[in-house]
Parts: sequence; C-alpha cells; structure tokens
Amino acid sequence: MELAHHITAIQTDLAAAAALGGEETAEAGRRISDALASSLQLRLLDVLTEAGLELNAALPDGHIEVRLAGRDPELVYVPHTSGADESGPIGEELGARITLRLPETLKEAVEAAAGREGVSTNTWIVRALRRGLDPRPRSRTGNRIQGFARS
Repeated sequence: MELAHHITAIQTDLAAAAALGGEETAEAGRRISDALASSLQLRLLDVLTEAGLELNAALPDGHIEVRLAGRDPELVYVPHTSGADESGPIGEELGARITLRLPETLKEAVEAAAGREGVSTNTWIVRALRRGLDPRPRSRTGNRIQGFARS
C-alpha cells in the first residue's frame, strides 16, 4: 500500500486551505505541509496498525501484521501455526507497540536476518529482545582477562 499519494493529497488540501488567506498564508501553509510529511507517515501507519489489531479479534485462525517494505506498509494475513511461536509466552498477547527509529542499514540487516529465519521482522526483534533480557549467564569461550595491571 503506497502512502505517498495519501500524504500528497493531505498536503495539497492544506495548501489549498491556506491559499484562501493570501500569498503569505499560502506560503506558510506550504511550509507546514512539507514539515508534516514524516508525521503524517507515522500517523497513517498508526491507523493501519490499529485497524489490523481490531481485525485480529475477528480472525480466529490467524492475525494481520503491518509490515514495512521501504516506507510503504503491507497488510499481511498470517495464519496461526500449530507450534508455539517464540515471540511471546503461550497466551501472552502482543498488544504493546513502540515506534522505533533505526538507521536504514540496521533496519535492512534486521529484515535480512528475519528473512533468513523465515519469520516476520517483528517476531525476530521480539526474539532478539527476549534473548538480550535473558538472565542466564552466557557461556564464555577461552580464558581471556582484560584490564590494567601494575608490576
């Protein structure tokens, strides 16, 4: 789903409304609409995510995920699998959301890793966070000591 034409339409509407007040107001409207582009993108993604969450209640055999392909979202139906998903403990709903800004190279690396594992980017990130928060001590390799010493 391409959001760019929706954002452009909103910006055009704002510029047209601002043009009713004269040239200075029209210029201010154009500047504001340009500044709002990224905010509009995030708000439209929020709307799609909320719509997906509402649809999930009506889908007993799967759920809707909002996935990003570049800057454009895709609504994807994901059927439930018979095995337990590692994204959360059994019975735990994935309802909490955060907005995370990443460098594009890191985002691409995460998407590639998720693709190699055959899971969604969201599932891969949740698994990585769980591994990072796991209190179990990590196995050490070698007997390396770091620090300063005086003789």
